[in-house]
Amino acid sequence: MSTQSAQKHELKIGPLVRSRRRQLSMTLQALGQAAGVSVGYLSQIERDNATPSLGTLAQIASALNVKLDYFVAMPQASDSLSRAGERVLFSLDGSSIHYEQTGADLPGHELSSFIVHVPPGHRSETVSHEGEEVIYILDGEIRQVLDGEEMTLRAGDSLHYRGNRPHAWSNPGDRPARLLWVGTLTVFHMAGRADLDHAPAADAASVMTTAQQSTGG
Repeated sequence: MSTQSAQKHELKIGPLVRSRRRQLSMTLQALGQAAGVSVGYLSQIERDNATPSLGTLAQIASALNVKLDYFVAMPQASDSLSRAGERVLFSLDGSSIHYEQTGADLPGHELSSFIVHVPPGHRSETVSHEGEEVIYILDGEIRQVLDGEEMTLRAGDSLHYRGNRPHAWSNPGDRPARLLWVGTLTVFHMAGRADLDHAPAADAASVMTTAQQSTGG
């Protein structure tokens, strides 16, 4: 087994979402409206009965006035070079999706980039948000739904779309798929934290190893 495949750390986010929401005296309805997520789905997330994609978690983080790293600590690249096999895989607790961060946290950067590892049968939630996204299929097959239109993407195919168009994707095949995701979701910018006076301490054992790296969906 490679070092990369062995280094996978997960973090429960439900209690963090609930705690931050209550700290701001927000109802589920208010948070759902601000984040563009249904109240029912938010309730499932808070009870750890559902695991959002990074994109949806980013929307929730923005609505809660925190950065994404309030919920998940991702290894930071010291420069723009990352080597195959030297990036740590990470995921959100309860999710079968694993990620590799391929972009660096450069000052003033506008793009975020991840390799997303998608197991057979996985289906994402439908989301819409600010910015743009580009996906490029590296391996396997992805079924993308964009504004109600369904399309099948295979290795070598790509798709560029605005994030405010409702979109979702799945892996309908019987083998894992990998895709390169590049987007302009500003809440993925992790150079600093906003209003984190009450943020939980980031424990290396419970959050992430620094040996290698990754992110997605």
